[in-house]
Amino acid sequence: MNSLQTLDYFVFLIYFLLVAGYGFWIYRKKKSAQSSATDFFLAEGQLTWWAIGASLIASNISAEQFIGMSGNGFKLGIAISAYEWIAAIALIIVAVFFMPIYLKNRIFTMPQFLKTRYNETVAMIMAIFWLFLYIFVNLTSILYLGTIAIDNLSGGGHFHLIMIALAIFALVITLGGMKVIGYTDVIQVLVLIAGGLITSYIALTVVSEKFGYGKDFIAGFNQLMKSAPDHFHMIFDKPGPNTSPAQVNHYISLPGLAMLAGGMWIANLNYWGCNQYITQRALGADLKTARTGILFSAFLKLLMPLLVVLPGIAAYVLHQNGELQQQMLTNGVFREDNAYAAVVGFLPTGLRGLSMAALTAAIVASLAGKSNSISTIYTLDIFKKYLKKEATENTMVKMGRWAVVISLIIAILINWQDSLGIGTKGGFEFIQKYTGYISPAIFPVFLLGFFWKKTTSKAAISGIIGGVLLAILFDKYLPGIAGHDTFLYTAFLNADGYYEIPFLVQMGWVFFFTMFIIIGVSWLDVPGRSKANAMEVDASMFKISLQHWALIITILLLVTMLYIRFW
Repeated sequence: MNSLQTLDYFVFLIYFLLVAGYGFWIYRKKKSAQSSATDFFLAEGQLTWWAIGASLIASNISAEQFIGMSGNGFKLGIAISAYEWIAAIALIIVAVFFMPIYLKNRIFTMPQFLKTRYNETVAMIMAIFWLFLYIFVNLTSILYLGTIAIDNLSGGGHFHLIMIALAIFALVITLGGMKVIGYTDVIQVLVLIAGGLITSYIALTVVSEKFGYGKDFIAGFNQLMKSAPDHFHMIFDKPGPNTSPAQVNHYISLPGLAMLAGGMWIANLNYWGCNQYITQRALGADLKTARTGILFSAFLKLLMPLLVVLPGIAAYVLHQNGELQQQMLTNGVFREDNAYAAVVGFLPTGLRGLSMAALTAAIVASLAGKSNSISTIYTLDIFKKYLKKEATENTMVKMGRWAVVISLIIAILINWQDSLGIGTKGGFEFIQKYTGYISPAIFPVFLLGFFWKKTTSKAAISGIIGGVLLAILFDKYLPGIAGHDTFLYTAFLNADGYYEIPFLVQMGWVFFFTMFIIIGVSWLDVPGRSKANAMEVDASMFKISLQHWALIITILLLVTMLYIRFW
């Protein structure tokens, strides 16, 4: 793969100056409106629907998609798109049912919701846990994967320098507050979509040329389907006695219909509806603006497999036909996560710079968004409540900025020698699996807190603790205790030689049993039920306008068509 040339660096420099300059202009233009900590953390009332939608996608799409999901496209094929297409439906649910509750009850952070609905103890436990999760899993892995990708694209050998540069770029954007993040994310999304589409187009034309059809991207796509038909099925069959080890590992990652019965929905609904990192973009808007922005982001989610999965499948077909043999290696070891960078090597000079700009846009937007969420939770839910109750608005903004700096420094230190071993795992599945330890424990607390007035604080704490313990039990111990094949699950022998329950199946059962724990404890906790602080909810909050109905129906029809086509 050719390294970047002078023109590539020039294109990248234009991108950097455009984003930095626009961000500074937004900061200066709206500086007079930033009169409170709420403005800094949430940009209350200052983000339009298109800024909210773009910011949601820019914060969501990062190295874990461009690198990790492309790697899964190489290994699993289009089935990995389930995360994106189910997310589009999850966003509809969040827009219709979750956002009205948050906005009606003036909820600005997820710990604030837990305090308002339950009590201070529940909020404090989760605030601390979210900080650890966001810093040590999400922020750290995004920075590591992004650094690896850009280092590969630029020819290698500059890992630590690139990591520091990415952190500084994200820091500059984050220190301007949520309004700067939100509006610069519009540019980031335009760049990442343009770069992603060009990369996919070039990848398909290379496949077309390889098989003698000339530069015809449609012929290239048809050849992908012909050369790798197993890579164009959304649902994997449950392994039988004669199933190959590779197919077993595919099923462990994406367990067919079983994942659609539980885990995939829990992962998406928790991520999009109960995640400070995501919901923060819409919490400062009115309901109409928030809903429109979220539904706009649902449309964009439908495009994502075209940008990140298709290049991975193209890399697979080319690799199977003798191409990209060296490009798929890292220090002599084959890694699926090299698929995207390998395909980018086919781009002509200049466009490689645009592709690197697209990848950088995705990484920096996610780093900025995650850092801002860390800053918001720490400042509003820990610093202000427990460390300095009399803190002024100015002090809170300063502390929020310091929280951003410190969290990025921690991520750099952890990644300096890859202390978490992210480089030895598939990036996308690494994040999904370890956030999956908490999703099925937390989502029931939110879901019942929204819609069941009798849910108590003791029940919420019991569900959080019990859910995490159940996640550990299912993942580490249950196959050895209860056997490999029960009425609840089937454990399969994985590539490492031990029996594993597919983690999306685990999530479904942990969610079910956590719901049972919370409901059971709530019924037993009679005094707690009498003191439960139910959210303000009424049927009128969920009324949907004709315009929003049109958007929702269109999204559902598109998802249905995609599943019918690639089932």
